[in-house]
Amino acid sequence: MEHSHYISSEVLQLETLQDIISQHKPIALSEEAKINIQKCREYLDKKMASHDKPIYGVNTGFGSLCNVIISDENLSQLQENLVKSHACGTGDEVPQEIVKIMLLLKIQSLSYGNSGVQLQTVERLVDFYNNDILPVIYTQGSLGASGDLAPLAHLSLPLLGEGEVNYEGFRQPAKKLLDKMGWKPIVLQSKEGLALLNGTQFMSSYGSYILLKAMKFSYLADVISAISLEGFDGRIEPFNELIHYVRPHKGQIVTAKRMTDLLEDSQIIAQEKQHVQDPYSFRCIPQVHGASKDAIDYVKKVFKTEINSVTDNPNIFVGEDVIISGGNFHGQPLALALDFLAIALSELGSISERRTYQLISGLRGLPAFLVDNPGLNSGFMIPQYTAASIASQNKQLATPASIDSIVSSNGQEDHVSMGANAATKCLKIMENLERILAIELMNASQAIEFRRPLQSSAFIEMFLKSYREEVPFVKEDRILHYDIEKSVAFLNSFLIDLEE
Repeated sequence: MEHSHYISSEVLQLETLQDIISQHKPIALSEEAKINIQKCREYLDKKMASHDKPIYGVNTGFGSLCNVIISDENLSQLQENLVKSHACGTGDEVPQEIVKIMLLLKIQSLSYGNSGVQLQTVERLVDFYNNDILPVIYTQGSLGASGDLAPLAHLSLPLLGEGEVNYEGFRQPAKKLLDKMGWKPIVLQSKEGLALLNGTQFMSSYGSYILLKAMKFSYLADVISAISLEGFDGRIEPFNELIHYVRPHKGQIVTAKRMTDLLEDSQIIAQEKQHVQDPYSFRCIPQVHGASKDAIDYVKKVFKTEINSVTDNPNIFVGEDVIISGGNFHGQPLALALDFLAIALSELGSISERRTYQLISGLRGLPAFLVDNPGLNSGFMIPQYTAASIASQNKQLATPASIDSIVSSNGQEDHVSMGANAATKCLKIMENLERILAIELMNASQAIEFRRPLQSSAFIEMFLKSYREEVPFVKEDRILHYDIEKSVAFLNSFLIDLEE
């Protein structure tokens, strides 16, 4: 195992998050984080001992029950009741990779010393993370305001020896796992249940996971489109930097440069062309892919801020001697960003499917459906149907969730973000994009073979050689479902440096 990553006030970058996850690094609280957590808890205990006023969620009920005062001897029971009563998730299980990020981001948020939790509570979450003890959480139940209440309740149940966890490939009761590890359930103190449940870690974990994939597949969309351009015998002129410097959107400039780099020294791109122009799906790659890159960059900024924030309620400020009930749990910034990301990813799939369509259309010397003896062979006719079906589903899923709101908690929580729904459907769009690009790669790699003996660039030829080890050239009809699955796996196995 690698050296531990220390949770501290140092800014957590998305690239660092990727490194922690991919390298399976254990995590630990820094001394700074431990002191922050303890100081805040001690302050809250002293405040409670001398309090004479209600403090929301500390010695009151929750939501619209905020005016009900709870006696001191019931404060621990209040917090346990909160966690149990809010564990109302349903639907599919949250992917375990995302649950692991939820644990990490909840630990990060609690470590700043504004939440009032016990040190042992946070350390138990660290133990869960390091031992791959992953609470069973469900995708449905959060309105994305008051925090991700239902999902975070399920995340928190195993602290109490309640709920279920996935551990070493088996789903099992949390109590059984705690007994096995020799751990006693945590007895929650005042405010703790609220600190655990109020927060945006469901939305922000989904968003972080999707963003790490989006950054990679944005790059792969460029690579695959360059192979398609070669297969279609397209022109290089639309990528000339002069065009892009007179309309200098960052993503557009980056995409055009990448295309010229990818196609450097290609014999295919250098040969004389019979046509004056390419269709938009080829000619406007910098403008379309570039706009999605700029959207991804914006969303990345939002999530970088969020994963380095305190998002529970109320917030405790020890230095200022004040406890303030506000609304940092509201997911609006994330909901809008996830909707924007969904649209940007959907568009990468939309233009990819159009390139696939052009490649199978029997244009520019390519055989119809990219196969010898079409008629007897259907060739690549039907993968385009599949890509079209998925691209269409993405358009349906890209309808914004953030424009919706439903009143909850007797009118106290009268505007919600629906960011959790934005998150789960954005993941579906991301997974769909992988399949659409995989189908384009199948078509592009087939088309380029009809340009032989001419060679593409060294990089593209190397990429295709690696791909061909997984998915061979199609000489005659075979079951292409397996080719699609292998192509998706190939793209997911491809490693790139996200900091480039």
